[in-house]
Amino acid sequence: MDYYSGLYDSLEKVKASRTRRKAQQIPKLTPGEKQSLLEEYHPDYRVSGFREVRLGQNKGEMAPRELAELLEAPSRLKGIPLDLAHPHHRVDVLVIGGGGGGSAAALTAREAGANVLLATKLRHGDSNTIMAEGGIGAATRPDDSPAIHYVDTLRGGRFANVPELVRALVTDAPRVVAWLERLGVLFDRVEDGNILTHTPAGHSRPRSHSCRDMTGLEIMRVLRDEMQNAQIPVLEFSPVVELLTDPTGACAGAVLLNLDTRRHVIVHAKKTILATGGIGRLHIQGFPTTNHYGATADGLVVAYRAGARLLYVDSIQYHPTGVVWPEQMLGLLISEHLRAKGAQLVDREGERFINELETRDAISSAIIRACTAQERGVPTPGGRQGIWLDTPLIDLLHGRGTIERQFTGIHHRFRKFGIDVTKMPILIYPAQHYQNGGVAIDGWSATTIPNLYAVGEVAGGVHGRNRLGSNSLVDILVFGRRAGHHAVETLRPE
Repeated sequence: MDYYSGLYDSLEKVKASRTRRKAQQIPKLTPGEKQSLLEEYHPDYRVSGFREVRLGQNKGEMAPRELAELLEAPSRLKGIPLDLAHPHHRVDVLVIGGGGGGSAAALTAREAGANVLLATKLRHGDSNTIMAEGGIGAATRPDDSPAIHYVDTLRGGRFANVPELVRALVTDAPRVVAWLERLGVLFDRVEDGNILTHTPAGHSRPRSHSCRDMTGLEIMRVLRDEMQNAQIPVLEFSPVVELLTDPTGACAGAVLLNLDTRRHVIVHAKKTILATGGIGRLHIQGFPTTNHYGATADGLVVAYRAGARLLYVDSIQYHPTGVVWPEQMLGLLISEHLRAKGAQLVDREGERFINELETRDAISSAIIRACTAQERGVPTPGGRQGIWLDTPLIDLLHGRGTIERQFTGIHHRFRKFGIDVTKMPILIYPAQHYQNGGVAIDGWSATTIPNLYAVGEVAGGVHGRNRLGSNSLVDILVFGRRAGHHAVETLRPE
């Protein structure tokens, strides 16, 4: 099949403008220009996509309609008799979620001497972690510092971040990179042996440490091996259905559902760590998503029903470069490292319209504006609108073979459809990517419910109202390790 059928006129214009655009400079938006762009075109500002939550800790606050329905839904255990006095498992620490954050929490708790059980909705590792392409952000270079990383993160989050959480993130980030190195993560390196770093959109320094364009997959490979070496038991295909609480309101474990037997599994735990990921598969406002199939808000819902406070759940991040064609790849994440390497966003006439290193919210809004109000989008054969990501520029700027060497995964996936991204641009459009808000936590990942922790995308406050690229992988590992450590540190002896 010719996936570029009907698009060749636009492709010729992109090709013809490439040499001229190579040296073109587009200034960054002023704060006022950026705010106006967001208010007019970002999906978070579409009033029709939100409604008030009618009950619980966040009653009266706005949330996406799709999420509000789940937060108010009755328990799935309603009318089901359970013998809570006789659990199937008794552990010190129950970790719910088998991605990078949950695995880091489980490993840290086990190293501290706790009896740990990890339960996960699908297979161990099936998560947004393995979908993460770009890198892990940490101030490890001589010209960088945690203080600069702190300021960049606050600015990117529109200064809505919880300062205590940002401080923990940037302080622990270099230690997390060193920990991953010790475990055996194969980071990209330059000729002198040091780790290669990139400058993601919104950052002022090169601080993203990558493993080609498969960083999350490589990290998860190593964490799974470590979990097996530590002999930490894992319950696969066992999503959480409800959290258990004691008479004081403290968390006391969870009820899981074994998807194979369809039987409920009761776990009593002194400490429970939620690491269940985001809400992408709710497809907020009908957007395609970059997320894994397990990202269905499970952790948010059970924590809310148990009485947890949520933060910024009205804020969703849309990644600017999700695949919009071929249709079979709809929503597939295209790492912003390609833009950091020089790939440009161009309209159907082959013209740029935004600085590619603006923050994700601004770029997504600019693409939506180009495809709607400005009518500069590229009509896809599937009836959607998109914008070109001019990937061939990367090899033009850095030498032939750069794409195939540094972006192996993307190159391989498109080749399956007969598309050579070293020669042809990619059609993209914003896709729902990240839940900026979540369960409110403190600097040790503890929630407002005693003995309950939240780690990673299920938690809120770290990223404010917009997450910077490369701050997600470091988030799950920093706060996963902090939760595991604090959970064991505060265990009460029998």
